[in-house]
Amino acid sequence: MQYLLLIYSAEGSGPVYETPEFGKLMEGYMAMTEEAKQNNVFEGGNALQAVETATSVRVRNGKTETIDGPFAETKEQLGGYYLMNCKDLDEALYYASKIPTAEFGTIEVRPVWEL
Repeated sequence: MQYLLLIYSAEGSGPVYETPEFGKLMEGYMAMTEEAKQNNVFEGGNALQAVETATSVRVRNGKTETIDGPFAETKEQLGGYYLMNCKDLDEALYYASKIPTAEFGTIEVRPVWEL
């Protein structure tokens, strides 16, 4: 079954880019990704650009509206995702716990509704 692992964190809560701590964070991501690939559960994933680059779209009464930024006003922002094909929720939670951002952010695990 496919699971989407959504990576959330508050702006400024993680290591600063181009510092040794950021390098260690990225090493953790590479190790987790490699493990998932070796175990044939990795299906895809990407980091997202900053929340300031987002545009939200909604249609109300037949009129399309666009809004700069994310729709929801929250402290934690979606920063990236993994798409995994796991045997069950327990396996998906295992990989979610290995995502380095889980140490200072939140990983939301959602089953994909396969149509």
